[in-house]
Amino acid sequence: MAVFTYKAIATGAADDVSGTIAADTPRHARDLLREQGLIVRDLADYKSGQSRSRSFRPARPRRGARQLTTTFIRELATLLGVGAPLLESLETIARQHAGRFQSSIILLRDRVAAGASLAAAMREQPRVFDDLCVNITEVGEDAGTLDASLERLAEFRERTDQLRNRVGTALIYPAIVSTLAVFSSVFLMTFVVPKILQPLIEQDLPLPLPTRIVKAASDFALDWWWVLVLIVGAIGVTVASILRTRGGRRALDRTVLRLPLLGDLVRKQAIVRIAVVLSTLLKSGIVFVRALQIAQRSTGNQILRDALNRCEIAITAGGDIGDAMEQTAAFPPMVVQVFALGQQSGRLEEMLDRLAAAYEQQVNTAAQRLAAILEPALIVALALFVLFIVLATVLPILEVGNAVQ
Repeated sequence: MAVFTYKAIATGAADDVSGTIAADTPRHARDLLREQGLIVRDLADYKSGQSRSRSFRPARPRRGARQLTTTFIRELATLLGVGAPLLESLETIARQHAGRFQSSIILLRDRVAAGASLAAAMREQPRVFDDLCVNITEVGEDAGTLDASLERLAEFRERTDQLRNRVGTALIYPAIVSTLAVFSSVFLMTFVVPKILQPLIEQDLPLPLPTRIVKAASDFALDWWWVLVLIVGAIGVTVASILRTRGGRRALDRTVLRLPLLGDLVRKQAIVRIAVVLSTLLKSGIVFVRALQIAQRSTGNQILRDALNRCEIAITAGGDIGDAMEQTAAFPPMVVQVFALGQQSGRLEEMLDRLAAAYEQQVNTAAQRLAAILEPALIVALALFVLFIVLATVLPILEVGNAVQ
């Protein structure tokens, strides 16, 4: 399905009309316009602006595309909430965006204008709208509460983005320090150390052990840098290939969950997302098993995803939620208890919201604690490395001075 811009003459009118239309081919677009009583004067591919058409597929979202989708959902919920028709709302929002995302909204509008439901139109663009968007929109359309469903969906996406941003912000400083440490090491070993040690080496004086270690490392980096590049590249390709396999991904996720501090942070952040996804879907009227399937696809950690899959199988067979989660041994006892009590009391959505709020606070605390530990540790490590290089260069100079005296 492609998006085309057109200029045409309406039957019985003197002025040109212009707009966009979604069609499979240029000929299909002309046929659709003729059915509307329009005589086509010019037809161009919307993306390229050329008369020649190319098949349109929503591209992989660029950086910030998730925020664009969240903004679109929030704006659509607002317009529908004040009584604006769906097609008019989509047209209004499309004028506020540009580029590929505007093309996606135009395609969405044209599919709805052709008689498709909003959820079905979203399902045709999986790189822009995920399963959560499609299912909540579908439930909202069926229940006649599309504005409320989209409002709830926007709140979920905004909440998830805020949590991700808080964790990312807490780890920015350690990442910067690590990057500076790597570049400083390369600079010292390839430029500074050789120039300082060269006069000492020319005097043919015995060098202290730290100096010999630094000189050997510097010589290797200068003479065999291409070997280091090949080794790093080979390791990167090997790791990437392993992580593409299911077993490699499981091994990495299991290792991450077992790490001190970081493992607890990753687990709790995943549980917050699972709880919010399930709560949002259940409030929208989706049955628990279906909500559990969607929560699996929204979980990045393979170990927790497999645990949710085992829960789904057990619950489908007639088991209780709490027992199924306890048997996976992937969730803390508190999480198991919340699910069990929520099922017994019939207030699972409310309890999941409370669980998400409690764990979200713990995630924030854990992220700050991890950053507080990493920052001084990285600074001390960098200082020790620089101190070792300084000693390696200063010791032979001191020895030469003592010998002269």
